[in-house]
Amino acid sequence: LAVLIDPDKFDTKSNSSLITSLKNYPPDVLLIGGSLLSSSLEDTVLFLKKQLSIPVFLFPGNVVQITNSADGILFLSLISGRNPEFLIGQQVIAAPLLEKSNLEIISTGYILIENGITTSVEYMSNTKPIPKNKQDIILATALAGQYLGHKVIYLETGSGAYHTVPENIIKCLTKKLDSPIIVGGGIRTAKDLSRVFNAGANMVVIGSILEEKPELLKLFYDTTKSRQYPTTKP
Repeated sequence: LAVLIDPDKFDTKSNSSLITSLKNYPPDVLLIGGSLLSSSLEDTVLFLKKQLSIPVFLFPGNVVQITNSADGILFLSLISGRNPEFLIGQQVIAAPLLEKSNLEIISTGYILIENGITTSVEYMSNTKPIPKNKQDIILATALAGQYLGHKVIYLETGSGAYHTVPENIIKCLTKKLDSPIIVGGGIRTAKDLSRVFNAGANMVVIGSILEEKPELLKLFYDTTKSRQYPTTKP
């Protein structure tokens, strides 16, 4: 289980209830990042690391969102789109910074899937998500990401999405890919979380719902801990 925190929306005083929930029901990792520029990234990372004993990984929307204060970074390439800036441009600019850092770098193929609304990442990246009924294109994109060497494939419907990634897509990719699969976007209930895990996701990311209702983390935590992990890949 991962919790995504947007530093542009995070305030150490107003988010005290979220910090309490994170202390009591710690996820496996915290992801820090958003779609806009953030001057508070460094402060947010340092605060969270001081308050919590949870690994902090960067989930950058652009090259500005990098700090050596974190434990690692999901080095994203938006492979569902055709905007070269987010396929390779930002990554080239970031590479010298990462080479000098102590961050654990995880190459991640990032796939945006349509969910019914225009999300921040879709607008800011100037790319179109893959239609959710185009399973063949989603699979081909994920396979391409794996063959290009991405260590992880991240399926995303976006912050505040109406729907999460369809179960049939997760099941299909779980059968075809060797790479671990992360799923995020649209997960607002424990039932949503269970469906995504049962479909085969290796990690699920909870985000904007905890900005509104941090007390729900207990349900997500309990649901994750009650899972029966398969001993072999289906």
